Amino acid sequence: MADETATLAAYVVNLKFDDIPQEVLERAKVLTLDYLGSTIRARRDSESTPALLKMLEALSLDGAGEATVFGDSRTWTPAIAALLNGALGHSLDFDDTHADSSLHPSAPVVPAAFAVGEMVGASGKQVLTAIVAGYEVCCRLGNALDPTSHYARGFHPTATAGTFGAAAAAGKLFGLSQAQLISAFGVSGSQAAGSLQFLVNGAWNKRYQVGASAMNGVIAATLARNDFLGATESVEGKHGLLVGYSDNAHPEMAVAGLGSVYETMKIGVKPYPSCRYTHAALDALIAMRREHNLTPDQVKRVEIGLHRNGITLTGDAATKRHPSSIVGGQFSMFFTGALALEQGSFGWDDYAKLGDSAINTLADRFDVVQDERLEGKRHPFGARVSITTTDDSLHERIYADPSGEPSSFPDAQAMAQKFLQLARPVLNGGAEKFADAILSLERFDRVATATALGR
Repeated sequence: MADETATLAAYVVNLKFDDIPQEVLERAKVLTLDYLGSTIRARRDSESTPALLKMLEALSLDGAGEATVFGDSRTWTPAIAALLNGALGHSLDFDDTHADSSLHPSAPVVPAAFAVGEMVGASGKQVLTAIVAGYEVCCRLGNALDPTSHYARGFHPTATAGTFGAAAAAGKLFGLSQAQLISAFGVSGSQAAGSLQFLVNGAWNKRYQVGASAMNGVIAATLARNDFLGATESVEGKHGLLVGYSDNAHPEMAVAGLGSVYETMKIGVKPYPSCRYTHAALDALIAMRREHNLTPDQVKRVEIGLHRNGITLTGDAATKRHPSSIVGGQFSMFFTGALALEQGSFGWDDYAKLGDSAINTLADRFDVVQDERLEGKRHPFGARVSITTTDDSLHERIYADPSGEPSSFPDAQAMAQKFLQLARPVLNGGAEKFADAILSLERFDRVATATALGR
C-alpha cells in the first residue's frame, strides 16, 4: 500500500472544472437528475419517510436552514438535508449503480454536494466538480475493497465507501487543503458503516445508512474545515478501510488511472426499482415473454442463474420467495421475476402487488441458483434465465449485463422520461423546469437558484 489516502486527497483538491472532459460533465448532470427523480418521489411515497421526519422532530433536529430537501416545501440545515436526500434517493432502489464496485455512487455524493454547495454559495460549476470528485473517490474505494469480499464480510459498500465520496464532495466545496481533506477522510473512516443485516427482514436500515453516509461526509469535511485532526492513512493504514472491511483488498485500484480514467463514465442507471442483481434476469424475462408469447399458465418452471453476490442479496428462497415489505420485494429475485414475467414490465407503482396471489403462485415456480458461468467476469450483474413451459419446451438466455450500463446507456429522452414520471406527481407543473436547470447546472452562478426549483 502506498499513500492512497494522500493521493486521493490531492486529486480532489487539485481537480478543476475545466480539466474534466465534457462527456464526464454531461454524464454527471444526467446521473444527478436521475437520482433526484427518485429523491423527489420518495419524499411522498416512501413508507420509511414519516419515521425519519418524526425522529428529527423528536430530537429537535428539524430546524430551518438554507439547504433543500428535494420534493419538500421547506429548507433544512445542511447536515440534515444531506441525511434526508441520501435516504430518500436510495429508498426506491431506482438509483444508479457502478458495476465494478457494486455501489450506488449518487446516493451519498449528490446530497453532500448540494447541501454544502448551498451552504457556501457555490456555483453550479463548483457543485458539478465536487460531484465528479465524489464519484471518483467512492467508486475507486469500492473497487479497492473488492465488492465480493466486502459483501461476504456483511458490508454495504454504498454506505462505507460512500462516506468517503461524500466527504470528498463536501471537502472540495469547502476548499479544503490536502492536509485537511486527509483529516476529513480520517474522520470518514470512523463513520463508514453499513450492515447487510437489513436483508433478513426487509428493514429500512439500507436507506438510512446511505443517508447517514451523506451526512457523515458533510460532518467529516466540516470538522476538517475547522482544523479537527483526523486520522491519517485512513484508506491503506494498519486499521484502515481496506484492512478492516475486506479480505481481498486491491489498494492499487483506488488510484489506478486517477485523473485520466473516469469511473464516472462507468456508472449505469436502473430501468427497474430493485436490486441491480435482478436486472439482467428481468431484461431476459421480459424479452422472452414477448418473443415466445408466454403467459403465466404456460410456465412450468423458471431457473435463474446469478453471480454469488446476487444470491446473497436476492436469491435465498427461504426468506425471499414471498416478500411482504417493499425492501423485501426490492431484494427478491422471485417477486421481481414473477412480476416481470406476469405483466411484461416493472415499475415503482407495481409494489402494490406485494402479496398478490397470482404473483406468489408464479414465484413458486422460480428457482434461483449460482451459475459458475457468471463468476470471474468483470461485472457481476449478469444472469442466465431458463424457462420450461408446460409442453416441456426449454427457452434459455444469458445476459452478460443488464440494460442501462454504459454500453447501453439510455438516450436523453429516455432519461428525461424516467425523471418526469417520478417527479411530476410531486412537483406538479415544475418538474420540467427543474430538469432543465439540473441539465444546465454549470450556467448557474449560485446553485441555490437551481435547487430551489426542486422544492
